Amino acid sequence: MGDNGGMNDTLPDCPRCGQGDTYPDGTLLVCPHCAHEWAPGSENESDGPEVRDSNGNPLAAGDTVVVIKDLKVKGSSIPLKQGTVIRNIRLVDGDAEHIEGHSDRIKGLVLKTCFLRKA
Repeated sequence: MGDNGGMNDTLPDCPRCGQGDTYPDGTLLVCPHCAHEWAPGSENESDGPEVRDSNGNPLAAGDTVVVIKDLKVKGSSIPLKQGTVIRNIRLVDGDAEHIEGHSDRIKGLVLKTCFLRKA
């Protein structure tokens, strides 16, 4: 009685957020949790969420990014100025909104991708 009829048993989990409530919409699959849309069969391209910069460009570990606006850094009196280059970034597991990296003056930064652009 509490069974949903097995309707979603054959649909894959969302490749971005991992939730299992995906549904078909035309030729695409849609996740109601994060609104990610993808073509069936393409979900195995990456094993985690796709990380993108403020312009929508995909980011990968080891990329170089540039800060697009002045940012206050928690725990430091030194602000991160617009145009600061962050080299050799690391992606945060399971998180498409944050990256880790170091600037020339501040080590151990965790930055939101909405304040970065790919260099």
